[in-house]
Amino acid sequence: MNTNTSIKVMYLNPVGSSDESGDQIFADMAKAYKYPNSSIDIASLNPASVPPKITDLEFRTYESYIINDTVKAARYASIHDYDAMVIGCFYDPALDAAREISNNSVIVAPCQAAITTVLNMAHNFSIIIGEWTWENQMRRTIYDYGYADKLASFKAIGMRVEDFQKDPSATKELIKVAALEAVIEQMAESIILGCTMEVGFYQEVQSFLKGEGYNVPVIDASIVALKSAENAALLNKCCGWQNSRVWGMQPPPEQQLKDFDILQSDYKFGNIINIPPST
Repeated sequence: MNTNTSIKVMYLNPVGSSDESGDQIFADMAKAYKYPNSSIDIASLNPASVPPKITDLEFRTYESYIINDTVKAARYASIHDYDAMVIGCFYDPALDAAREISNNSVIVAPCQAAITTVLNMAHNFSIIIGEWTWENQMRRTIYDYGYADKLASFKAIGMRVEDFQKDPSATKELIKVAALEAVIEQMAESIILGCTMEVGFYQEVQSFLKGEGYNVPVIDASIVALKSAENAALLNKCCGWQNSRVWGMQPPPEQQLKDFDILQSDYKFGNIINIPPST
């Protein structure tokens, strides 16, 4: 698989389009970790339909505001030749619906990407979350994916999504404590950072655990989602492995979409930050 192949990926930040929504944080991550010939667009949702001041999807009430626009973004990705799109929230919101409408654009989400990646390196995982409120929805998602027996524990560190990047040093210390507890008390063989806004902390946490005598992979949900999207795009180009389009993956008929007058116009994003190929 040639990682110098040209590919185009959308990293969808599925919250508001305000300056506090994290677009630049994800853009910096993509610039640091993408393959050289990848073109990455960090996109946030239309402020006319998704309240631009929403900075998290911690509650199902907030998540309900972004489902329709996420599907529209997936449709846009399929029409505008994106090889893949990332839904940048660890709840994996609207994943099945987005995949259904995405034609040959692969749709990737952080929770599923993190789990499938880390299980190549460990038998189980613990997830570091901000608030205990998140556990119920994430546990249901993990069980639905079929990984109930691989989940060692959740560990909450008492932070809202918007707090993770306010004081990075304090955040890292809280994650370190929770990760060490998970490894020792629940015998976790790996750690997943269960929020895309925990981006940038994995290296120090991983080094800390190794220094304590526990050589444990720590998975950054934002990075692993981006890399999974890139790798899926490359596998399509080298092996022809595309989205299934039968049975549960069958898309709506195009004629019916026209008859219903839905998904007939281009979606308008709030912000788009492009990280071009670096070669």
